[in-house]
Amino acid sequence: MLPANAVHDARLVLRDAIQRRIFPAAVAEFGDASSPLWREAFGTLTFDDDAAPAAERTIFDLASLTKPLATTMVLLDLVERRRLRLDERLESIFPEWRGDDRAPVTVLDLLEHASGLPARLVDLPPETRREFEHDICTIALEYPPRTQSIYSDLGFLLLGFLVADRVGVPLDRAFTRAVVDRLDIIEAANRVLGFGVSQAALTRVAPTEPMDEDPRRGRRLVGKVHDNYAAALRGVAGHAGLFGDAETVGGVGRMLLRPDRWPAPFSAAMTKLATTRSSVPASSRALGWDTMLPTSSCGTRMTPSAFGHVGFTGTSLWIDPGRDRYFVLLTNRACGGGSPDAMRELRRSFHDALGDA
Repeated sequence: MLPANAVHDARLVLRDAIQRRIFPAAVAEFGDASSPLWREAFGTLTFDDDAAPAAERTIFDLASLTKPLATTMVLLDLVERRRLRLDERLESIFPEWRGDDRAPVTVLDLLEHASGLPARLVDLPPETRREFEHDICTIALEYPPRTQSIYSDLGFLLLGFLVADRVGVPLDRAFTRAVVDRLDIIEAANRVLGFGVSQAALTRVAPTEPMDEDPRRGRRLVGKVHDNYAAALRGVAGHAGLFGDAETVGGVGRMLLRPDRWPAPFSAAMTKLATTRSSVPASSRALGWDTMLPTSSCGTRMTPSAFGHVGFTGTSLWIDPGRDRYFVLLTNRACGGGSPDAMRELRRSFHDALGDA
């Protein structure tokens, strides 16, 4: 039975966050392997006085949830079908990945954020894949590979390029084939998970606002990816670009709670592989996913088996097999909302409020 006080406390956390202008809109969902137990919308799509209310089917820019939900999933599907090995060295994949310090780096290292790559480029993003690939493959490494883990968008940009080359179609099409078309837990008509948003669905999108260094600054982004690297790649990138609603993201959570029921990339073998913590010293990373630390955004009350990820725009998905629970929180913090630190503390409070549910 669902404890009413847990939902009550979670509602208070989210309503207070809107009052404090951490985000204008939010949709929360949590459930178990069989079904959602609670889903609710909060706030309005923007802070404008005449803004439309958020709804359960509001679509959000998922930002870095793209990493585990799209890029990692497609790569796992390739591994399952023996079209990719995690120990493949990047020097055999990308011609410009050269140098003694870079030679040992593998696909696994990119997935675990342990390649030595920095988080972002020094300069503004280039305009083409070719330029991105050159800049990433030749940028100086920040540390010897696998000595530590530094979260890197650059590594996942390369993984997105790898997917396109290995599958022979762009990442967005590969993702639809490998993941969206296999979401059997959700009827096809109700699935909202993909790169970009159709013209017909734009009225359902929670907007974001560009960062100061983005040449699109001064505009409100509706159905256009917030991340400027992904925008330079026309909205399809390995690290960002995915849009979705809480129901569909929650459906992914339910499938990952019962991987014995599903084929790859949701299978038990692939899920175990993807969610096993890295052997890199002091790292909480797995393959595309993060794992439970009491100091992280998942809060203090999940079990050691929990795994999840967050997005810069204000999104998150955490899955706790030890409690048979998943937790979705989608917001548009990046629409005049609070700081990343404020969002991090909000996520902790939200997850802890549902700790007895």
